Amino acid sequence: MRTALLSTAMLLLAACSSGPGQAADAPAAGVGKLPFTVTPVAAFDAPWAMTFLPDKRMLVTEKAGRLLLVTADGGSRLTVAGTPAVFSQGQGGLMDVVLHPAFATNRLVYLSWSEEGPGGQGVALGRGKLVESGGQARLESFQVLFRAQPFVSGTQGHFSGRIAFSPDGKYLFFTNGERQKFDPAQDAKATLGKVLRLTPEGKPAPGNPLAARSFNPAVWSYGHRNLLGIAFDAQGNLWEQEMGPKGGDEVNLILPGRNYGWPQASNGSHYDGRDIPDHKPGDAFEPPKVWWNPVISPGGLMIYSGNLFPQWKGDAFIGGLSSMALVRVHLDGTNASKGDQWDMGKRIREVEQGPDGAIYLLEDKAGGRLLRLTPAA
Repeated sequence: MRTALLSTAMLLLAACSSGPGQAADAPAAGVGKLPFTVTPVAAFDAPWAMTFLPDKRMLVTEKAGRLLLVTADGGSRLTVAGTPAVFSQGQGGLMDVVLHPAFATNRLVYLSWSEEGPGGQGVALGRGKLVESGGQARLESFQVLFRAQPFVSGTQGHFSGRIAFSPDGKYLFFTNGERQKFDPAQDAKATLGKVLRLTPEGKPAPGNPLAARSFNPAVWSYGHRNLLGIAFDAQGNLWEQEMGPKGGDEVNLILPGRNYGWPQASNGSHYDGRDIPDHKPGDAFEPPKVWWNPVISPGGLMIYSGNLFPQWKGDAFIGGLSSMALVRVHLDGTNASKGDQWDMGKRIREVEQGPDGAIYLLEDKAGGRLLRLTPAA
Protein backbone atom coordinates (compact mmCIF):
# COMPACT_ATOMS: atom_id res chain seq x y z
CA MET A 1 0.00 0.00 0.00
CA ARG A 2 1.16 3.54 -0.73
CA THR A 3 1.62 5.85 2.21
CA ALA A 4 -0.98 8.57 1.88
CA LEU A 5 1.13 11.31 3.43
CA LEU A 6 4.61 12.04 2.15
CA SER A 7 7.21 14.07 3.98
CA THR A 8 8.49 17.30 2.45
CA ALA A 9 11.71 15.53 1.61
CA MET A 10 9.88 12.82 -0.29
CA LEU A 11 7.89 15.40 -2.22
CA LEU A 12 11.14 17.03 -3.27
CA LEU A 13 12.51 13.64 -4.29
CA ALA A 14 9.41 13.00 -6.38
CA ALA A 15 10.66 15.72 -8.70
CA CYS A 16 13.65 13.49 -9.50
CA SER A 17 13.68 10.50 -11.79
CA SER A 18 15.81 7.65 -12.92
CA GLY A 19 15.74 5.18 -15.74
CA PRO A 20 17.89 3.25 -18.15
CA GLY A 21 21.01 5.31 -18.75
CA GLN A 22 19.93 8.06 -16.32
CA ALA A 23 21.36 8.96 -12.94
CA ALA A 24 19.04 8.26 -10.02
CA ASP A 25 19.20 11.91 -8.93
CA ALA A 26 18.67 13.46 -12.37
CA PRO A 27 15.94 16.11 -12.12
CA ALA A 28 12.75 15.43 -14.06
CA ALA A 29 12.20 17.80 -16.96
CA GLY A 30 9.30 20.21 -17.00
CA VAL A 31 8.88 20.86 -13.26
CA GLY A 32 7.77 24.49 -13.01
CA LYS A 33 5.50 26.62 -15.19
CA LEU A 34 2.74 24.65 -16.85
CA PRO A 35 2.67 24.73 -20.66
CA PHE A 36 -1.11 24.41 -20.69
CA THR A 37 -4.17 26.16 -19.35
CA VAL A 38 -6.05 24.17 -16.70
CA THR A 39 -9.84 24.54 -16.67
CA PRO A 40 -11.93 22.76 -14.00
CA VAL A 41 -15.01 21.15 -15.56
CA ALA A 42 -16.74 19.22 -12.74
CA ALA A 43 -16.11 17.50 -9.41
CA PHE A 44 -16.82 13.94 -8.28
CA ASP A 45 -16.63 11.64 -5.27
CA ALA A 46 -13.40 9.66 -5.68
CA PRO A 47 -13.52 9.32 -9.49
CA TRP A 48 -11.51 6.46 -10.99
CA ALA A 49 -11.92 6.44 -14.79
CA MET A 50 -13.69 8.12 -17.67
CA THR A 51 -14.38 7.72 -21.38
CA PHE A 52 -15.98 9.88 -24.06
CA LEU A 53 -19.11 9.01 -26.01
CA PRO A 54 -19.39 9.87 -29.72
CA ASP A 55 -21.60 12.88 -28.83
CA LYS A 56 -18.81 14.24 -26.57
CA ARG A 57 -20.57 13.40 -23.32
CA MET A 58 -18.58 11.39 -20.77
CA LEU A 59 -19.03 8.30 -18.65
CA VAL A 60 -17.25 8.65 -15.29
CA THR A 61 -16.85 5.95 -12.63
CA GLU A 62 -16.71 6.68 -8.92
CA LYS A 63 -14.96 4.29 -6.58
CA ALA A 64 -18.01 3.66 -4.38
CA GLY A 65 -19.92 2.23 -7.36
CA ARG A 66 -21.64 5.04 -9.25
CA LEU A 67 -21.44 5.38 -13.02
CA LEU A 68 -22.27 8.90 -14.20
CA LEU A 69 -23.26 10.18 -17.63
CA VAL A 70 -21.96 13.75 -17.79
CA THR A 71 -22.44 16.48 -20.37
CA ALA A 72 -19.37 17.90 -22.12
CA ASP A 73 -19.46 21.09 -20.04
CA GLY A 74 -19.88 19.16 -16.79
CA GLY A 75 -23.11 21.02 -16.05
CA SER A 76 -25.48 18.06 -16.06
CA ARG A 77 -25.13 14.44 -14.97
CA LEU A 78 -27.22 11.30 -14.70
CA THR A 79 -26.56 8.30 -12.49
CA VAL A 80 -26.59 5.25 -14.76
CA ALA A 81 -28.61 2.39 -13.29
CA GLY A 82 -27.88 -1.30 -13.74
CA THR A 83 -24.25 -1.30 -12.57
CA PRO A 84 -22.87 -4.21 -10.52
CA ALA A 85 -22.49 -4.29 -6.74
CA VAL A 86 -18.90 -3.46 -5.87
CA PHE A 87 -16.48 -4.15 -3.02
CA SER A 88 -15.39 -0.58 -2.27
CA GLN A 89 -12.73 -0.94 0.40
CA GLY A 90 -9.01 -0.20 0.26
CA GLN A 91 -8.09 0.10 -3.41
CA GLY A 92 -11.25 -1.73 -4.49
CA GLY A 93 -14.34 -0.26 -6.09
CA LEU A 94 -15.84 0.54 -9.47
CA MET A 95 -12.87 1.03 -11.75
CA ASP A 96 -12.44 1.24 -15.51
CA VAL A 97 -15.05 2.16 -18.13
CA VAL A 98 -14.45 1.56 -21.85
CA LEU A 99 -16.74 1.57 -24.89
CA HIS A 100 -16.99 -1.31 -27.32
CA PRO A 101 -15.28 -0.34 -30.61
CA ALA A 102 -18.69 -0.52 -32.31
CA PHE A 103 -20.45 1.45 -29.55
CA ALA A 104 -22.11 3.77 -32.08
CA THR A 105 -24.21 0.83 -33.27
CA ASN A 106 -24.32 -1.62 -30.34
CA ARG A 107 -24.14 0.82 -27.32
CA LEU A 108 -22.07 -1.66 -25.29
CA VAL A 109 -20.17 -0.34 -22.26
CA TYR A 110 -17.50 -2.37 -20.41
CA LEU A 111 -16.79 -1.96 -16.71
CA SER A 112 -14.29 -3.42 -14.27
CA TRP A 113 -14.83 -3.58 -10.52
CA SER A 114 -13.80 -5.44 -7.39
CA GLU A 115 -16.29 -7.78 -5.78
CA GLU A 116 -16.74 -10.29 -2.98
CA GLY A 117 -16.68 -13.95 -3.93
CA PRO A 118 -15.58 -17.40 -2.84
CA GLY A 119 -12.23 -17.11 -1.08
CA GLY A 120 -12.25 -13.34 -0.69
CA GLN A 121 -12.26 -10.54 -3.27
CA GLY A 122 -11.19 -10.13 -6.87
CA VAL A 123 -11.55 -8.04 -9.99
CA ALA A 124 -14.30 -8.67 -12.52
CA LEU A 125 -15.14 -7.56 -16.05
CA GLY A 126 -18.63 -7.05 -17.43
CA ARG A 127 -20.69 -5.21 -20.01
CA GLY A 128 -24.17 -3.85 -20.64
CA LYS A 129 -26.06 -1.82 -23.22
CA LEU A 130 -26.38 1.89 -22.48
CA VAL A 131 -30.05 2.79 -22.88
CA GLU A 132 -31.52 6.27 -22.39
CA SER A 133 -35.19 7.14 -22.14
CA GLY A 134 -37.36 9.56 -20.21
CA GLY A 135 -34.39 11.51 -18.90
CA GLN A 136 -32.89 8.39 -17.33
CA ALA A 137 -30.01 6.07 -18.26
CA ARG A 138 -29.25 2.44 -17.46
CA LEU A 139 -27.02 -0.45 -18.46
CA GLU A 140 -29.44 -2.98 -19.84
CA SER A 141 -28.81 -6.75 -19.68
CA PHE A 142 -25.57 -6.25 -17.75
CA GLN A 143 -23.54 -9.46 -17.51
CA VAL A 144 -20.30 -10.54 -15.87
CA LEU A 145 -17.86 -11.69 -18.56
CA PHE A 146 -14.74 -12.61 -16.59
CA ARG A 147 -13.49 -12.94 -13.01
CA ALA A 148 -9.89 -13.02 -11.83
CA GLN A 149 -8.64 -16.40 -10.66
CA PRO A 150 -8.35 -16.91 -7.74
CA PHE A 151 -10.11 -14.50 -5.41
CA VAL A 152 -7.99 -13.90 -2.31
CA SER A 153 -8.53 -12.53 1.20
CA GLY A 154 -6.39 -10.60 3.62
CA THR A 155 -5.63 -7.67 1.33
CA GLN A 156 -7.60 -4.85 -0.25
CA GLY A 157 -5.14 -3.73 -2.89
CA HIS A 158 -3.68 -4.34 -6.34
CA PHE A 159 -6.89 -5.19 -8.18
CA SER A 160 -5.72 -3.30 -11.32
CA GLY A 161 -8.67 -3.80 -13.72
CA ARG A 162 -7.66 -1.69 -16.72
CA ILE A 163 -9.26 -2.43 -20.11
CA ALA A 164 -8.07 -1.77 -23.68
CA PHE A 165 -9.33 -3.04 -27.03
CA SER A 166 -6.88 -4.00 -29.74
CA PRO A 167 -6.80 -1.57 -32.69
CA ASP A 168 -8.73 -4.05 -34.88
CA GLY A 169 -11.42 -4.40 -32.20
CA LYS A 170 -11.13 -8.19 -32.12
CA TYR A 171 -9.58 -8.56 -28.68
CA LEU A 172 -9.93 -7.09 -25.23
CA PHE A 173 -6.87 -6.74 -23.00
CA PHE A 174 -7.55 -6.80 -19.25
CA THR A 175 -5.12 -6.32 -16.36
CA ASN A 176 -5.23 -8.37 -13.15
CA GLY A 177 -3.04 -7.21 -10.26
CA GLU A 178 -1.24 -9.70 -8.02
CA ARG A 179 -3.34 -8.59 -5.02
CA GLN A 180 -0.23 -7.87 -2.90
CA LYS A 181 0.42 -11.62 -2.77
CA PHE A 182 3.69 -11.56 -4.82
CA ASP A 183 3.93 -15.19 -6.01
CA PRO A 184 0.69 -15.36 -8.05
CA ALA A 185 2.40 -13.13 -10.65
CA GLN A 186 4.56 -16.16 -11.55
CA ASP A 187 1.81 -18.79 -11.05
CA ALA A 188 0.87 -20.27 -14.42
CA LYS A 189 -2.65 -21.18 -13.30
CA ALA A 190 -3.57 -17.80 -11.78
CA THR A 191 -4.64 -14.73 -13.74
CA LEU A 192 -3.21 -12.49 -10.98
CA GLY A 193 -0.21 -10.36 -11.93
CA LYS A 194 -1.00 -10.77 -15.63
CA VAL A 195 -2.10 -9.00 -18.79
CA LEU A 196 -4.94 -11.06 -20.27
CA ARG A 197 -6.14 -11.24 -23.86
CA LEU A 198 -9.84 -12.01 -24.15
CA THR A 199 -12.53 -11.97 -26.80
CA PRO A 200 -15.08 -9.14 -26.51
CA GLU A 201 -17.33 -11.76 -24.87
CA GLY A 202 -14.76 -12.31 -22.11
CA LYS A 203 -13.43 -15.70 -23.22
CA PRO A 204 -9.71 -16.52 -23.49
CA ALA A 205 -8.65 -15.43 -26.96
CA PRO A 206 -7.59 -18.22 -29.31
CA GLY A 207 -3.87 -18.36 -29.95
CA ASN A 208 -2.75 -16.88 -26.65
CA PRO A 209 0.99 -17.56 -26.44
CA LEU A 210 1.26 -19.42 -23.13
CA ALA A 211 -1.67 -21.82 -23.31
CA ALA A 212 0.57 -24.56 -24.75
CA ARG A 213 2.78 -24.20 -21.65
CA SER A 214 -0.12 -25.04 -19.32
CA PHE A 215 -0.76 -21.42 -18.35
CA ASN A 216 -4.25 -20.15 -17.79
CA PRO A 217 -5.45 -19.79 -21.40
CA ALA A 218 -6.29 -16.10 -20.95
CA VAL A 219 -2.71 -15.03 -20.13
CA TRP A 220 -0.85 -12.79 -22.59
CA SER A 221 2.07 -11.70 -20.35
CA TYR A 222 2.98 -12.26 -16.71
CA GLY A 223 5.24 -11.20 -13.85
CA HIS A 224 3.39 -7.93 -13.19
CA ARG A 225 2.53 -6.17 -9.93
CA ASN A 226 -0.23 -3.51 -9.95
CA LEU A 227 -1.11 -2.64 -13.56
CA LEU A 228 -3.03 0.65 -13.55
CA GLY A 229 -2.69 1.71 -17.18
CA ILE A 230 -2.72 0.00 -20.56
CA ALA A 231 -3.01 1.51 -24.06
CA PHE A 232 -2.13 0.92 -27.71
CA ASP A 233 -0.13 3.42 -29.75
CA ALA A 234 -0.75 4.30 -33.40
CA GLN A 235 1.67 1.57 -34.55
CA GLY A 236 -0.23 -1.11 -32.63
CA ASN A 237 2.30 -1.46 -29.79
CA LEU A 238 0.77 -2.24 -26.40
CA TRP A 239 2.11 -0.15 -23.49
CA GLU A 240 1.48 -0.73 -19.80
CA GLN A 241 2.44 1.05 -16.59
CA GLU A 242 2.47 -0.41 -13.12
CA MET A 243 3.31 0.50 -9.56
CA GLY A 244 6.53 -0.93 -8.26
CA PRO A 245 7.25 -1.53 -4.58
CA LYS A 246 9.55 0.97 -2.78
CA GLY A 247 10.85 2.37 -6.06
CA GLY A 248 10.66 0.71 -9.44
CA ASP A 249 7.47 2.13 -10.99
CA GLU A 250 7.51 0.96 -14.62
CA VAL A 251 6.42 1.60 -18.18
CA ASN A 252 6.55 -1.64 -20.17
CA LEU A 253 6.17 -2.58 -23.81
CA ILE A 254 3.90 -5.61 -23.55
CA LEU A 255 5.02 -8.50 -25.75
CA PRO A 256 3.21 -11.84 -26.03
CA GLY A 257 4.36 -14.56 -23.67
CA ARG A 258 7.01 -12.46 -21.90
CA ASN A 259 7.79 -12.59 -18.19
CA TYR A 260 8.21 -9.11 -16.64
CA GLY A 261 9.87 -10.42 -13.51
CA TRP A 262 7.75 -9.56 -10.50
CA PRO A 263 8.45 -10.47 -7.70
CA GLN A 264 11.79 -11.99 -8.69
CA ALA A 265 13.12 -8.83 -10.32
CA SER A 266 12.35 -5.16 -9.79
CA ASN A 267 14.29 -1.90 -9.86
CA GLY A 268 12.77 -1.17 -6.45
CA SER A 269 13.01 -2.78 -3.01
CA HIS A 270 10.58 -4.23 -0.49
CA TYR A 271 8.96 -1.70 1.84
CA ASP A 272 10.89 -3.14 4.77
CA GLY A 273 14.16 -2.45 2.94
CA ARG A 274 14.91 -5.99 1.76
CA ASP A 275 16.53 -6.04 -1.65
CA ILE A 276 14.89 -7.31 -4.82
CA PRO A 277 17.32 -8.14 -7.65
CA ASP A 278 17.32 -5.40 -10.29
CA HIS A 279 16.53 -6.19 -13.90
CA LYS A 280 19.73 -7.12 -15.71
CA PRO A 281 20.69 -8.61 -19.07
CA GLY A 282 20.36 -12.37 -19.23
CA ASP A 283 17.98 -12.76 -16.28
CA ALA A 284 15.20 -14.07 -18.60
CA PHE A 285 12.89 -11.21 -17.63
CA GLU A 286 11.61 -8.42 -19.87
CA PRO A 287 12.93 -5.13 -18.40
CA PRO A 288 10.92 -1.91 -18.23
CA LYS A 289 11.44 0.70 -20.92
CA VAL A 290 11.29 3.46 -18.30
CA TRP A 291 11.36 3.29 -14.51
CA TRP A 292 11.26 5.68 -11.55
CA ASN A 293 13.01 5.68 -8.21
CA PRO A 294 11.69 7.58 -6.23
CA VAL A 295 8.24 6.56 -7.37
CA ILE A 296 5.57 8.57 -9.18
CA SER A 297 2.76 6.11 -8.21
CA PRO A 298 1.33 5.90 -11.74
CA GLY A 299 -2.42 6.11 -12.26
CA GLY A 300 -4.07 6.09 -15.69
CA LEU A 301 -2.24 5.87 -19.02
CA MET A 302 -3.12 7.65 -22.26
CA ILE A 303 -1.22 7.83 -25.57
CA TYR A 304 -1.83 11.15 -27.24
CA SER A 305 -3.01 11.28 -30.85
CA GLY A 306 -4.62 14.71 -31.06
CA ASN A 307 -3.69 17.96 -32.78
CA LEU A 308 -3.96 20.52 -29.96
CA PHE A 309 -0.51 19.52 -28.70
CA PRO A 310 1.32 18.49 -31.90
CA GLN A 311 4.69 18.45 -30.12
CA TRP A 312 3.47 15.55 -27.96
CA LYS A 313 1.71 13.49 -30.60
CA GLY A 314 2.46 9.80 -30.03
CA ASP A 315 3.69 10.28 -26.46
CA ALA A 316 2.32 8.61 -23.33
CA PHE A 317 0.75 10.56 -20.46
CA ILE A 318 0.52 9.12 -16.96
CA GLY A 319 -1.29 10.35 -13.87
CA GLY A 320 0.88 10.57 -10.76
CA LEU A 321 -0.78 9.74 -7.43
CA SER A 322 1.79 10.24 -4.65
CA SER A 323 3.78 12.50 -6.98
CA MET A 324 0.68 14.65 -7.64
CA ALA A 325 1.88 15.05 -11.19
CA LEU A 326 1.13 14.65 -14.85
CA VAL A 327 4.00 12.72 -16.39
CA ARG A 328 4.92 12.58 -20.08
CA VAL A 329 6.92 9.69 -21.56
CA HIS A 330 8.31 10.08 -25.06
CA LEU A 331 7.60 7.05 -27.25
CA ASP A 332 9.77 6.33 -30.28
CA GLY A 333 8.70 3.09 -31.94
CA THR A 334 9.36 0.40 -29.35
CA ASN A 335 11.60 2.67 -27.26
CA ALA A 336 10.63 5.09 -24.50
CA SER A 337 12.33 7.85 -22.51
CA LYS A 338 11.32 10.28 -19.82
CA GLY A 339 9.84 13.58 -20.84
CA ASP A 340 8.15 16.14 -18.59
CA GLN A 341 6.78 15.90 -15.07
CA TRP A 342 4.38 18.69 -14.14
CA ASP A 343 3.30 19.36 -10.56
CA MET A 344 -0.52 19.40 -10.52
CA GLY A 345 -0.92 19.86 -6.76
CA LYS A 346 -3.36 16.93 -6.45
CA ARG A 347 -3.24 13.17 -6.89
CA ILE A 348 -4.03 12.39 -10.56
CA ARG A 349 -5.96 9.16 -11.02
CA GLU A 350 -6.87 9.22 -14.72
CA VAL A 351 -5.68 10.76 -18.00
CA GLU A 352 -7.83 10.81 -21.15
CA GLN A 353 -7.83 12.55 -24.51
CA GLY A 354 -10.94 14.49 -25.44
CA PRO A 355 -12.61 14.53 -28.86
CA ASP A 356 -11.14 18.00 -29.44
CA GLY A 357 -7.58 16.91 -28.62
CA ALA A 358 -7.62 18.45 -25.12
CA ILE A 359 -6.11 16.41 -22.30
CA TYR A 360 -8.48 15.57 -19.45
CA LEU A 361 -7.42 14.63 -15.92
CA LEU A 362 -9.36 13.18 -13.01
CA GLU A 363 -8.10 14.05 -9.56
CA ASP A 364 -8.23 11.30 -6.96
CA LYS A 365 -10.25 11.12 -3.70
CA ALA A 366 -13.38 12.95 -2.53
CA GLY A 367 -13.96 16.16 -4.45
CA GLY A 368 -11.70 15.02 -7.26
CA ARG A 369 -12.08 17.42 -10.16
CA LEU A 370 -12.23 16.82 -13.87
CA LEU A 371 -9.65 19.15 -15.44
CA ARG A 372 -9.37 20.14 -19.09
CA LEU A 373 -5.89 21.02 -20.38
CA THR A 374 -5.51 23.19 -23.47
CA PRO A 375 -2.43 24.95 -24.90
CA ALA A 376 -1.28 27.94 -22.89
CA ALA A 377 -2.00 31.28 -24.52
